[in-house]
Amino acid sequence: MTHIHTLTRHRDIQNWVTDRHGIPAIARVRNRFGEERAQLSLSFQRPAWQGGSNEGVSPCSWTAWLAELDRQQLALKVDMTADDFELVDRRQTN
Repeated sequence: MTHIHTLTRHRDIQNWVTDRHGIPAIARVRNRFGEERAQLSLSFQRPAWQGGSNEGVSPCSWTAWLAELDRQQLALKVDMTADDFELVDRRQTN
């Protein structure tokens, strides 16, 4: 039985993230041509001693985050045993 799942339904994504005390976030990044684009991120609460750099990442609403996820045609690939995730191209998951 595989523990890796690709989530595309908004409710499933939101439940997986909030069950792990995460919040949606978006960073505005520039490509090599200077064009700005949205880079989706998820921010999870970590003890201060673990550190972590979230520079340039701003919390946002689920509505905005999920709309950008759909616009970029992304899905959330999760490992249920390690609570690990990555954003993947939704078109390659079928």
